[in-house]
Amino acid sequence: PEGEPCRQFLSLFVITNLGALTLYLLFGTLSYYFIFDHELEKHPQFLENQVRREIAYALRSLPWISVPTVALFFAEVRGYSKLYDNIEDSPYGWSGVFLSMLSFLFFTDMGIYWIHRALHHRLLYHAFHPVDGFMQSLPYHVYPFLFPLHKVTYLGLYIFVNVWTISIHDGDYRVPRLLQHVVNGSAHHTDHHLYFDYNYGQYFTLWDKIGGSYKSPTAFEGKGPRDYLRKLQEK
Repeated sequence: PEGEPCRQFLSLFVITNLGALTLYLLFGTLSYYFIFDHELEKHPQFLENQVRREIAYALRSLPWISVPTVALFFAEVRGYSKLYDNIEDSPYGWSGVFLSMLSFLFFTDMGIYWIHRALHHRLLYHAFHPVDGFMQSLPYHVYPFLFPLHKVTYLGLYIFVNVWTISIHDGDYRVPRLLQHVVNGSAHHTDHHLYFDYNYGQYFTLWDKIGGSYKSPTAFEGKGPRDYLRKLQEK
């Protein structure tokens, strides 16, 4: 029967994995071929066969990460969350839908910051592989259990955060000057990977500034990976 729990869980597992594969391979491929600066592959810290190895690692990790994710989706399908189907069910109508989008972004940005920062502690850094990716996504799943959210809005936001995650790894540092120290873009996240203890945020720099972990991107100061590579090529 349609509402049988095992059938629902297995269906969610298949749909979640296929959806994640599609998002990752589609947008990752588009980003790599049309946005990523391939000159960065000449950087000394760019490992041999790194792209292939990253893809293989992601594909191996996906089934494990998806199990706890599917468990939360299952709870949502079984009616334990505050997700709703119709605009009429929103506490504030259409304005409530738009407000929920904003609150989702700020709530998840805060949650991801603290989880991400905690996972970088020396006692935790290697303790949760390969499900650390799921742990960083927990705020996305917790939100609809705490606050009302339209189901279509939730799906759209979930796709958005996955695309955003790809975008902050694409090596494209372009951000409008007024937003360079507000939006946590690829330049900020590149420095996070290079210097480890900075720029843990997801979309904004707010919590890094509050938590004392904000680092102005070296790419904005002429000291980023491209600048280093350019100096090497000039020698």
